[in-house]
Amino acid sequence: MKTRVALLREMGAARPYGESKPLEIVEAELAAPGPGELLVKMAAAGLCHSDLSTINADRPREMPVALGHEASGVVQEVGPGVTRFAPGDHVVLVFVPTCGQCLPCAEGRPALCEPAAVAAVNGTLLTGDKKISVDGQPVNHHIGVSAFSEHAVVHEGSAVKIDKDIPLDKAALLGCAVLTGVGAVLNAGNLKAGQSCAVVGLGGVGLAGLLGAIAAGAGQVVAVDIAADKREFALGLGAHMAIDPSEDGAVEKLKEATGGGVDVAVELAGVVPALDFACKITRRGGITVTAGLPHPSKVLEVPVAGLTVADATLRGSYVGSCVPKRDIPRFARMMEQGQLPIEKLMTHKIRLDEINEGFERLAAGQAIRQVIEF
Repeated sequence: MKTRVALLREMGAARPYGESKPLEIVEAELAAPGPGELLVKMAAAGLCHSDLSTINADRPREMPVALGHEASGVVQEVGPGVTRFAPGDHVVLVFVPTCGQCLPCAEGRPALCEPAAVAAVNGTLLTGDKKISVDGQPVNHHIGVSAFSEHAVVHEGSAVKIDKDIPLDKAALLGCAVLTGVGAVLNAGNLKAGQSCAVVGLGGVGLAGLLGAIAAGAGQVVAVDIAADKREFALGLGAHMAIDPSEDGAVEKLKEATGGGVDVAVELAGVVPALDFACKITRRGGITVTAGLPHPSKVLEVPVAGLTVADATLRGSYVGSCVPKRDIPRFARMMEQGQLPIEKLMTHKIRLDEINEGFERLAAGQAIRQVIEF
């Protein structure tokens, strides 16, 4: 079938993206779903820094690639052997598909699915296939989803069914911002009611994590970002205090306010100075979580003796350390009950044709979460 996709042919385009237009909206040929695959009509897709990091070459991928990984849609067709989904099902798409067979999947850690990691590098679906072509040439999939498209073929392990009464525009954010941010706080940070929590980096994922900390009943929620408008926004969402990490004495100020540091510090900025700050503000015996993705060449220097004498935990979290089949329905219920008001994070709704202008807003820090409505 024919469909329109946002195609990235080359990384590293000059800004502003509204002028250089790194993403081309082109007509593509989409092959029918094969065994274990679904054809999904997109309803909504979010613009995320993970997409931006491919556009600006911070996280290189094979070109050309059809971008987009945070989305919701409606199943149109199922391939041979698919029994868990049927046409008409509403789904959230997840950027790490689950094979269900490898050791991490068997251990209940599907974010570390080994075949999924290979497929992501190769630009294929979990089956090893490429379903998109433009002018007769194959196009790489973006981490199994390629959501900036009117239709997509995905592996069934990339989809989670949701109730049909959940608005699909909000549901799109469940696939990345909420999974990563809320999951990093609740799953990796294991935040308990009454504990203190700092969220370092207040983009769409960070603010979702902040909402997760509030929903968990944190006694103190500290919002950390160098941007004053983001700190102000976080206070409006319910953060108890906000800190500019670039100010002199910021670490000491936060430690004084929290009685020696926070129980859980979650870094969601994707830059090493933010993680360094998160480590420094974690109390003795506390947990520091990093779920940001800096450039692969970046290195954090940690005083090893300090980890020992503080009995500290520093851990990574990918996809919020989530089990999507468990956590997407759970977070959806929290969203519908008003515990996770993620609609407050949607600052712009745009058309597919406006995608380059949207990524310029994201790069300039002028948006939190923008959602393409199809």
